[in-house]
Parts: sequence; structure tokens; C-alpha cells
Amino acid sequence: MKPVQIGVIGAGRIGRLHAENLVRRRGVIVKAISDLYPEAAREWASSIGIPHVHVDYQEVLADPAIDAVLICSPTDTHVDVICAAARAGKAIFCEKPVSFDFRQTIDAIASVAHAGVPLQIGFNRRFDPNFRRVKEWVDAGKIGKVHSVKITSRDPSPPSPEYVRSSGGLFVDMTIHDFDMARYLSGSDITEVYAAGGVLIDPAIGEMGDIDTAMISLKFANGAFGMIDNSRKAAYGYDQRVEVFGMDGCITADNDYPSSAQLYDGNGVHREKPKYFFLERYSVSYIQELDEFIAAVRGEGAVPVSGNDGLQAELAAYAARLSLKDGRPVKLEPIAATKGRFAG
Repeated sequence: MKPVQIGVIGAGRIGRLHAENLVRRRGVIVKAISDLYPEAAREWASSIGIPHVHVDYQEVLADPAIDAVLICSPTDTHVDVICAAARAGKAIFCEKPVSFDFRQTIDAIASVAHAGVPLQIGFNRRFDPNFRRVKEWVDAGKIGKVHSVKITSRDPSPPSPEYVRSSGGLFVDMTIHDFDMARYLSGSDITEVYAAGGVLIDPAIGEMGDIDTAMISLKFANGAFGMIDNSRKAAYGYDQRVEVFGMDGCITADNDYPSSAQLYDGNGVHREKPKYFFLERYSVSYIQELDEFIAAVRGEGAVPVSGNDGLQAELAAYAARLSLKDGRPVKLEPIAATKGRFAG
């Protein structure tokens, strides 16, 4: 079988993670990487066998041997790179969110559709084995009609103010994963968002115009309800849990732990804290999402997370921001007629 040749655009933390996962995979060659700081990337790329490092991503796209690109550059570059990659006929994997402006996301999706190339969005949590089992049981009718979805998503420590400044805000940077997970587990689009939030952890986050704590209620097209609980700091580790409740039962998925050992003694029951960092917690899901992307590049099926999935999560994030600002529930349907800008 002919190897799939990959170019990675952006050699930051997530770009390096994906490249390191891919170089260990049979039938895949990571041929080139581009980054605005090539000197910092060159030694690392050489150490894992990537032969070419470029400053300009256009050089990656110009290589006819490259079948697909991974877009791991800053969010404000995504749309331009997607459109250029589509014109070059490359299959595309793009980290979330596609953009800070859903109108630009719509344009990017249209470019991909016109070119007829695959586009997969990096919502890796769908590929977590625990969450996937929940989805399989929901789809199999194990709990009957879904009535509610509850998602707990809490980081172990808050990001720096510098990160917050360019992140697009909590709803775009963090909750966007949860909006996607809510759609995925419920099997239905979100129709309404009602968000409450504040600054309870780090005043510097508030100074950046963002929040660090939120509770978000959802309504779905299928009549179900949802709740998302976000915090930028959980003292005990990375807290990632879901519950789907239905007519005939309930399905839950707990946190991942370094071990399942528990100590029972006179002082209580003791176990380790949840895994601390998202790269550790979702290590398997990052591998699986790329395995399925490579399968789509080979023509063995459709991408599992589409451009529309990315768009719907962005619309929910935008609705949450409007809801927090105005103190009211916000329906998604009329949002496309608004300005559509997250930042600013």
C-alpha cells in the first residue's frame, strides 16, 4: 500500500504531538513541517525523521507528493491555510476552532466543498474510549430516548493572561470541546444556550475580558436538555466526566486515573487524583483521531468530524458569549445574521 505523505503546518505543542504520533504509524510519512520559527523546529524535526522544515506553509502545499496537511498553526491563520490547502487539492485536518468568526468558517467549508477534499476538525474527545462507549450505548438504545446530557470539564490550573488574550475566550478555547461533545452524545443539534459565568479564580483573567468559571444550559433539537460545568481550576486534577440520562436508564463516564488501585483504611478510602494534563488524559484519543483521518485520506470512509461539526460548536460558543453579555437565553438559528465575531 502506498504511504500517505503528510505535511504539518505549525510546530507548537499540538503540532509536535501530532507529528510524533504520525511518525510511529505504519503507512504514513511526515515529509515536511512549516513554522515561523524554523530554527527552533529543525532539531526536533530531525530527531524524529522529518526531512524538510519550511518557514512558509505554501512550500508544504506546493509539494505534489504531500497528500494531506495538518493545520496546527494559530487560530487566526486557519481559514487562509484551509482555503490554500483546498486549492492545492490536499486533504485537511484542522485543529479547533476553525476561526474566531463563524462567517469565515462558513467560507472555509465552502472552499473545501468546492475543491472536493476531506476536512476533519480536531475534536479529539470524541475518540476517547470512555466517551465513545457512552455514544455507542446511546446509539444502541440502551437508555431509550435521551432526556439530558451533563458534562463536567474543569482544567487543573488556569492559563496565563497572555494565553487568554489570544485564545478567543473560555467559550471558544475550552467550552467549544464541550459543545461538540454535547451534540455528539445527544445525537442532536443545539438550539438554545443560556450561559452564566464569572471570575472566581484569577482576577488577571477578568482583566483580559474573560471568565474562568461557567455554567451553561442547553436545549437540543430532539427535545433533550444539557448542562456544561466549566472551571479553569480543579485542585485535584483534570476533571472530565459525562452523564447521559434517558427514558430507560443512565450512562456515565468517570475521570481517568494513573491507576485503579484504592486503599481502604481506618481513615477512609484513598485513591490517586485524576490525570493532571490534557495531553496525558487524551493521549489515546489524539492517536485515534489521526488514524481515522488517515483512513479517510485513503478513501476508506468519510471523516468522522466534519466542517459542519466545527461550525455548530462555534455557533454555540458565540451564542454563549451573547447570553453571558445579555443575561438571557440565545437561540442559535438567527445567529448567522449577526456580525459573527468572537474577539473584540
